[in-house]
Parts: sequence; C-alpha cells; structure tokens
Amino acid sequence: MNMDIAIFGNTYRKETAIQVIHVIRFLESRQNVNIRVEPELHMAIKEQISPVCKPFCPGEESLPDIALSIGGDGTFLTTASKIGDKNIPILGINGGRLGFLADVSWNEVETVLQDVVNNNYTIEQRSVLQVIASDNSCKGYPFGLNEVAVLKQDLSSMISVDAFINDEHVHTYQADGLIIATPTGSTAYNMSVGGPLLVPQTKNFIISPVASHSLNVRPLVIPDDWEIRLKIHSRSHCFLVSIDGRSQIMQQETELTIKKAPYTIKVIKPAEHSFFQSLKNKLMWGMDKRINDN
Repeated sequence: MNMDIAIFGNTYRKETAIQVIHVIRFLESRQNVNIRVEPELHMAIKEQISPVCKPFCPGEESLPDIALSIGGDGTFLTTASKIGDKNIPILGINGGRLGFLADVSWNEVETVLQDVVNNNYTIEQRSVLQVIASDNSCKGYPFGLNEVAVLKQDLSSMISVDAFINDEHVHTYQADGLIIATPTGSTAYNMSVGGPLLVPQTKNFIISPVASHSLNVRPLVIPDDWEIRLKIHSRSHCFLVSIDGRSQIMQQETELTIKKAPYTIKVIKPAEHSFFQSLKNKLMWGMDKRINDN
C-alpha cells in the first residue's frame, strides 16, 4: 500500500532547501512512497526535484497520510496552522536549531524516515487553543498549538488584564502581558517567563504573567476544559495578540475568550523518543555539573 507524504519547510533558509532535497531523494528511493511538496516550497526547489513531486495544498480532497516539517519549531507551528483540523500527523525534522516539536536531529533523519515508512512510530494528540474575539476582529487562523499571548503594544506602560475563568473573576494582572499556554507550549514562551513544564499528555492549560508588577502572582495551571475570558486595559487603548507568533493589534474594547479547540494536532513520535529525553538533551534538565565534573 502506498504512503502519501507531504513536505513543508522554511523557504527563507538556504540550508532548508538542501535538507528538503535530501529528504525527497531518500524517500524516492523507498518503494510505495508518493511525495508532495507545499506550494511555496515547491516553487523554490522545483528545478532540483523530480517532476513526479507535485505541489500540495491542504485544501485538496486527497489528503496525505503524514506531513514532514523540516526546519525549527517555528516551521512546525506554521505547518500545524496549515494542516489545521485535517487530522494529518506531523513529523518535525530539526533543521539545525533547538527544537521540541522538531525533535528529529539531522544525524538520525534517514533512520527515522525509514521507521516512518515502515509504520514504526507512535502518534501523540496535542491540545490546541482557540481564540474568539468579541467583535470578530481575530484575523487569519485563530488557533494556537503553543500559546496565546496578550501583550502591551507600546514600549512604555504595562497593561491590566482582568482574567475570568468560567465567568469567575480570578485576578487583574498588572504586567507586560499574559500567556495562555498548552502543555506543548509549556517549553516555549511560557518557560521563558518562569512558567511550569507540563508533559504533552497533560489535560491542562497554563496562565503565566509576563513581567508581573506583583511579586506574589505566580503561573496558574487549570483544566483544559475550562474557559478563559480576558478584558484588557491599556493607556494606548490597544494591545497585541500573538497566537503562536502570528500577531495583530486589537482595540482594548475587544474581549477575548480562549478555550480548547474542537480538534487536536497529531504529532509523530519516533521509536525511543520521549519528552524526558528532550528535556535532558535540549535543556540539560536535571543535569548536575558538580557530578559531571567529578
């Protein structure tokens, strides 16, 4: 039985084009593998690949069995936004930078791809956030695999964020911003502001302030079936909303409702890959330099 594979990559890095071509040629040498390439990426490399490799658009009726994201975590998030609710599992291949989503290192890529072709892998279901603006002003793809961040739009004053959970007022955050993160996003922006790490299978969301004015306000973990509503107040009368890095400015009259999306993103995990291995390898989590030096 044939396996259809769609390939996504960052067209802004020359190294990615070389890596994509290498992956395509490796897969072409396997039997029963059909390859399609994301249109923008296909345009960038079409002179160097076989005419058999056709462009792929997620809107097509015939969907691939899996998607390959070649690059960093940003490329993976872009791939996830293009896949959306199509239920196509995604494998992240690291193009050379630190990555938790793109966790297949380049030196193991051929071994992992062979395992994928042989169906030797597992699939993790990753929860997704959905953002609803009270004035329907949310543009583009209103879903985030990592996080939704509400941030001050100017460089001077902080913002006030009234946070309601299941319609109960929980706190008014005085801060540079507020992050709502999924377990997948716990190792991203959330981690950089001191938020907790969650294993991907955890059914929770994290609410973490950015540069809070109050020292006794700490990140909060809540069940992922609870609904969060935010009212923002700013001296500039507007604020910035960032969904997995895709940003837009909104007026302060706009209220945001953030809840669990009605679908998940499926992430392919190669054999012998685990979240704890990633923490140790990428963050040196749990390492004791005193022991290693002895």
